[in-house]
Amino acid sequence: MTVTRAHIGHAPHLLAILWAFTRNTSWLPQVRSRLTDLRVMLKVIRRGWVQVVHDAQGPAGFIARDGGRIHALYVHPRARGRGVGRLLLDDAKTRADRLDLWVLQANGPARGFYARHGFAEATRTSGAGNDENLPDIRMVWQATHGEQP
Repeated sequence: MTVTRAHIGHAPHLLAILWAFTRNTSWLPQVRSRLTDLRVMLKVIRRGWVQVVHDAQGPAGFIARDGGRIHALYVHPRARGRGVGRLLLDDAKTRADRLDLWVLQANGPARGFYARHGFAEATRTSGAGNDENLPDIRMVWQATHGEQP
């Protein structure tokens, strides 16, 4: 598996990966319509922010990153536990000396994943500034001299 830049044709597949999580996570409120998700996905793909990993069945995961800020990282349910998320993060780490992201406090599996990959908690908020209005955590990764992903 390799990381490649996403193109507009990937949008339906990437939205399916996103929705597999957002539409099937009981504690996560639905705050955006599918049309809004489509518009945002097309915008970030056009900006060159989205990288994708394919497996034998097609897109298996993606990351949306603007410089050092990770906006999204999602893995298709069929590909979870197979190194797709790690591959996407490792690629991002080769492109930046510092990465940060916001993760919802309720998303324990994601928090654990990022912690295992060197991210540390930097800030907690009540969630008043995020779309879901749920408590969140800013996590940060900083490269150290000689570090390899």
